[in-house]
Amino acid sequence: MHLVADILVGLVALLHAWFLVLEMFLWDKPLGRKVFRLKPEFASASKYLAMNQGLYNGFLVAGLVWGLCVDDLHIKVFFLACVIVAGIFGAVTVSRKVFFVQALPAIVALVLLHIP
Repeated sequence: MHLVADILVGLVALLHAWFLVLEMFLWDKPLGRKVFRLKPEFASASKYLAMNQGLYNGFLVAGLVWGLCVDDLHIKVFFLACVIVAGIFGAVTVSRKVFFVQALPAIVALVLLHIP
């Protein structure tokens, strides 16, 4: 089960790496505007705010990868908890879809980490 949990932690990290790319580099490009349903004017005006969000996603990726590299349960739990809190907050403030895309995979990974 440890391997399955680590694979899921890695997938959560990959998801957040993709969020980083979307927010930091593609926010005001056609793909970014399509994913986030943004009008060009809004995307342009909010580009630097999105880049900041993307940077925070990068920190989550770094923490999850760190936890995988040193195989430390506490590091993985901490960063998965951060992802879960961010996902719940996003679900409440932006869209319920955020819960399923962001928080749910992290919750499953967290549960799997605790199954022997």
